[in-house]
Amino acid sequence: MSPTRERRRPPSSSAEEAPDRATLARERRGRRSEEERRRTRVARSAPRNRPNRRVEIRRRWVALLSLLTVIALVYLLFFSSMLGAQDVSVSGSRTVTADQIRAVAAVPLDKPMLRLSTDEIRDRVAAMPGIATVEVSRSWPSTVEITVTERTAIAFFDSGPGGDGVHLVDGGGVVFKTVPSRPAGLPELRLPKVSADDPVTRAVTAVLGVIPEQLLKQVTTATAKTPASVEFTLSSGKIVRWGTAEQTDRKAKVLAALLTQEGKVYDVAAPELPTITS
Repeated sequence: MSPTRERRRPPSSSAEEAPDRATLARERRGRRSEEERRRTRVARSAPRNRPNRRVEIRRRWVALLSLLTVIALVYLLFFSSMLGAQDVSVSGSRTVTADQIRAVAAVPLDKPMLRLSTDEIRDRVAAMPGIATVEVSRSWPSTVEITVTERTAIAFFDSGPGGDGVHLVDGGGVVFKTVPSRPAGLPELRLPKVSADDPVTRAVTAVLGVIPEQLLKQVTTATAKTPASVEFTLSSGKIVRWGTAEQTDRKAKVLAALLTQEGKVYDVAAPELPTITS
């Protein structure tokens, strides 16, 4: 018998190449990964770009100058007399003099304008008896402007013997001035009490403030027992019962028609039902 010959298969080229290709692929991936990691480390360790030293110094100087400018402005506006009050301008005054208003206003000259309290100045001037309204404002760089509206007398009352004289009263019932004698052209208030806090006083002055001027010139005295019972006497001696300050226009038209008729007391408190009493 011939010996059995063992046939050897030649190694498969595909089997040999497969591990080689996988190894190469892993090696390539490993090399890429290592290269990328190296580049990352280099990028992280590289020094960052720093601004030029001159630029940095310039920025610091700008910041310092800005701070100094703010400090200078604060000092100039709030503590320096350079922008302090130098003049007090008064407008709207007639019977109350501007010097009297300046004296009461007591504006501290040379005090920085922004530190002036316009509310306090206004309150001091508003407390003056003859002043109705006050506005205070700053006029840069150094003037304080005070604008006033004086009270206008609409009537007067005489305190009588032993009293303190004749007093002027405005449309709100405020007693604001004492005069030596009875003023011509103003009606006299004949009330138990004359005060801005008195509802009857306010009702009478409100009526006198809304009736037509032509009628007002004829009124010599005005009185009332309640706020709804205002009446006045005309220069002709006729008495008008007006009531409240409501329906002024209608009452005035009805009264003008009634006064053409004979009578003593003309009641227009209810203008839809006017009456005449002899």
